Amino acid sequence: MNQQQKAFIFDLNGTMIDDMEYHLEGWYNMLNKLGANLPREIVRSHMYGKNEELLVRIFGDTHFTPQQMQEIAHEKEVLYQEAFRPHLKLIEGLPAFLEKAAVSNIPMAIGSAANTFNINYVLDNLDLRHYLKAVVSAGDVATSKPNPEVFLKCASLLGATPANCIVFEDAPKGVEAAANAGMQAVVLTTMHTREEFDAYNNIIAFVADYTDPVLQQLF
Repeated sequence: MNQQQKAFIFDLNGTMIDDMEYHLEGWYNMLNKLGANLPREIVRSHMYGKNEELLVRIFGDTHFTPQQMQEIAHEKEVLYQEAFRPHLKLIEGLPAFLEKAAVSNIPMAIGSAANTFNINYVLDNLDLRHYLKAVVSAGDVATSKPNPEVFLKCASLLGATPANCIVFEDAPKGVEAAANAGMQAVVLTTMHTREEFDAYNNIIAFVADYTDPVLQQLF
């Protein structure tokens, strides 16, 4: 593929589907069941990276065994999927946006800190795989966002240079990862306010959803 080819890289949760409040509820209940006693807004601030990394940030790296962390994370994801399933749909305007990108021959990938279990849940239920040339999940990288590894892997798999990739994100740490990868970002304001992104200068647009006319400038 031409290295000058433009490419789109999507985070998944909160960026393609508006599910972060369901993840927040799942983590809030799970963490406090485990004795963390944290308010929702503190839990929200920890919601980036791999599930196991979140548990380590809150409880330390010796509180649970790796096996216990896997089991806790999986239990939380099962509860999240059951709660969110009736509401599972793409963010407004995204179906048409994906179709236009496909017709425009813009290669697309998902670069997410979600595990394969959750990514498959979305891709299979919403029939998205035919739009994607690559999917990079939590298990495919050594270090999560804000490390740029996930987005750089996507760019490599898409055959695009980082400077020609546009990342769609909903979280400050994701925008930071895009900046670290040398990529511009579009922010979906599903979970965080504009003010929370003040530290980053790689943002080309803030949008509530994919119906915003500003996105047509990307084609």
